[in-house]
Order: sequence, then structure tokens, then C-alpha cells
Amino acid sequence: MTLASLVRLLALSAIWGASFLFMRMGAPVLGPVLLIGLRVLLAALFLAAVGAVLRKPLDARRNAGHYLVLGLFNSALPFLLFAFAARTLSASLLSILNATAPIWGAVIGAVWTRTALSAKSLLGLALGVAGVALLVGFDPGTLREGAPLAIALGLAATFSYGVATNYAKSAKKVEPFANAHGSMWGATLLIAPAVPFAPPAAMPTLTIALAVLALGVLCSGIAYLLYFRLIADIGAASALTVTFLVPVFGVLWGHLFLGEPLGWNTLAGAAIVIAGTALVTGFSAASLFRRAGVAA
Repeated sequence: MTLASLVRLLALSAIWGASFLFMRMGAPVLGPVLLIGLRVLLAALFLAAVGAVLRKPLDARRNAGHYLVLGLFNSALPFLLFAFAARTLSASLLSILNATAPIWGAVIGAVWTRTALSAKSLLGLALGVAGVALLVGFDPGTLREGAPLAIALGLAATFSYGVATNYAKSAKKVEPFANAHGSMWGATLLIAPAVPFAPPAAMPTLTIALAVLALGVLCSGIAYLLYFRLIADIGAASALTVTFLVPVFGVLWGHLFLGEPLGWNTLAGAAIVIAGTALVTGFSAASLFRRAGVAA
């Protein structure tokens, strides 16, 4: 792996980890619907500008249905579910729950294709459940009113990502940048009708406004550009490494900027969830470096 790819990988992990920090800041003030409506709209506008500069066509008329489905399961629904959960749960816990998405993807894929999961995948699934149980059972935040529902919403968000992953594998082949761009417009159209009925709880401060801007442009728009560049440079399998690094940064940002406690259960639960995800996806650090052309 080149130094440039390593920097992009770490930057993307840090950016996606920060998305949970920004949601935790913005959701209680703006409300989940308005927050996510602004997020996807800002991302769509940013990617539209990039697409115009790079002359990348969207072909919205031919792919409208595809963009709506992808926008629903890969953006609108999981973003909203996480934003509702963010009113109660810490950014740290949200980022760790997010790491279960590949596990859901594998389970849904097995049901989708009527293929039995391997023993390694089943072990990974069991570890994922155990890691979440450890986080939930020993996290003081789970004692708050509404915490069980918030945790269920967070897991439902990652389930939605699993649906999106399997849909994308079987859907028509569309250029990756067009998928990112079109799905953001699809998500915007899906969320927009609900925005007038979800006014903000309070007037946002400059800090909250900047958090929303970062959530849309940085965590959605720029993050997609980094992700697709990584796929081009080191391959989709190696780019999957970001899944394991996002919780590290999510926990770090939550601790540094929101003062979230860094308990033993947070570290142990995160490690177990990541280990389970690695087993389900067949991830290997050694194979990552071999694929990238570096001796392990």
C-alpha cells in the first residue's frame, strides 16, 4: 500500500467516524428529519458540482428507479435511523453499531441466495451479537429513557446498509460516482416531503450549522470521492478496511469533543464487534497488504 493510499484510508475513516459526532450534535437541535434532509441535499449539490467539473453524466431519466432504491436503503433510511438514535445514544456507541453492517450484509446475502453461512461466518455473527450485548449491558447510556429503542434503530440502520449492499450487487451496473450522486438525489426526494412537518427543536448555533455543513459536504460528498479513489487504487476488498477503522475514530472523536466516557466495555465491545465483522467478511490484514503490493 502506498503512503498516499494509507493517508486516504485513514482520512476516510476519520471522516466517517466524525459523522456520528456531527449527528450527535445536530439531531437534538434540528431533529432527525431536518438534519438528514440537509445532509443529503448538501451532499447531492456538492456531488453535482463535482460531476459538472469532471463531466460525469448522471443519466437520471434512465436510472431514476435505481437511484431511488439505492437512495432509500443506502442513505435516507439508515441516516434517519441513526439520527433518531443519536438523540439518545453516544457517538461512540453509534459508530461501533455501524461496524455490524457487513455482518447484516452477509446474513441477508445468504438468505437472498439461499446459501448456508460458513462456520466462520456463524462464529463472526455470534461475536457481533456478543460485542453489542457487552456494549449495551455495561454502557451507562443504555439506562437513559428510550435507549433500547435507540439501539434497535441503530441496528436497523446497519440492516438497511446490508440490504443496500446486496441490492447493489444484483442491480444494473452503474458507474460508481453516478451511484453516489444519484442516490443522494434519490434520498433527498424521499426525505423532502417530511421536512415541513419536522421543524427544529431550537435555532441552530453557528457550531451546529457548521456540523451540518460538515455532515453533508465532508462526511457524505468528499467521503464518497475518497472511497471511490481507494477502490480504484487498492481494490474494493482492501477498501473494506475502513469498516474496522471507523469505530476507532468514532470513539476517539466522541471522547475528545463530547466528553463521552471511554470505559473498558467500550473498548472490549468494539474489539469483539470488529473481530466478528472480520470473520464474516473474511478480512485478513496480511491479504490486505499482499493485494496492495506490500509484504506483510
